[in-house]
Amino acid sequence: MRRLLFGVLVLFLVSVLVFFLTQALPGDVARIILGKDATAEQVALLRRQLGLDRPLVTQYWDWLTGVLTGRMGTSLQNGEPVADLVGPRILNSFTLGFVSMVLIVPLAVVLGVFSAHKRDSALDKTFVAVSSLFTALPAFVVGMLLIAFFATSVLGVLPGVSNIPPGDMPWWHPAKLVLPVASLTLLGVMYLGRLVRASFLDAMDSEYVQTAVLKGLSDRRILFGHALPNAVAASLPAAGLVAAITITGVVVVEEVYSYPGLGTAVVSAVNAHDLPVMQICILILATTYYLFNLLADVFAVMTRSR
Repeated sequence: MRRLLFGVLVLFLVSVLVFFLTQALPGDVARIILGKDATAEQVALLRRQLGLDRPLVTQYWDWLTGVLTGRMGTSLQNGEPVADLVGPRILNSFTLGFVSMVLIVPLAVVLGVFSAHKRDSALDKTFVAVSSLFTALPAFVVGMLLIAFFATSVLGVLPGVSNIPPGDMPWWHPAKLVLPVASLTLLGVMYLGRLVRASFLDAMDSEYVQTAVLKGLSDRRILFGHALPNAVAASLPAAGLVAAITITGVVVVEEVYSYPGLGTAVVSAVNAHDLPVMQICILILATTYYLFNLLADVFAVMTRSR
């Protein structure tokens, strides 16, 4: 309960930061909308119409109460309701992140356990080296490498651009999901797989496993009945953290593949100085990131109590 109450405070502070930092971006919104040839009177009139001439605290309160009541405002770029613009993109980003996590968790467990089971072998050393390399690579580099290999003349078997048509569900175009999902999955599997490997090695070296060996239990029972459950339980907090990291990776990966999600919406809004869209998208991403971090903390507490 304390964590939840603290989370409400954190999310409130996040909303304050999102609003005031986006307001501090250089450039006059009214001037950007009207163009450089607009007169000062026209700019002043539009600022009054948009409510930009009011104190920032008043603007923030109106914005926050609007968000909490479902009134997200209107896009300054095209005049459409922000909810109509952001809603489909939330679904697109959620699909990308969900499919990636569904693949990341089992693959990371299998690779981490297998690598630890083959401790100090050539396969184990290869996995450690490759996972270290992918952990060091930025998401956009991984994305560009996959495009260069699978979407160009090298193989040319997958589309390098994942521009889902407006109104279509992302799963209607599975081929366009492959490379974005692969980028996020590779990064997540390599990071989480190393943590699973370390947890499994700690479990195998623990006293209760050594006691099971002395009792003459079979390797299969020791592996699946003692070491693996404890290794997976110890890796649950890391899985929540990987989910949070995947959210931030979605922003970069979507931009690389021109995937119509929250990430590309943020970039487009920043370029157009579209504050309402920018603020909502950043707030949603920041809130999701925090919630997954909170979930990782909960898993950590459960693991310690266990």
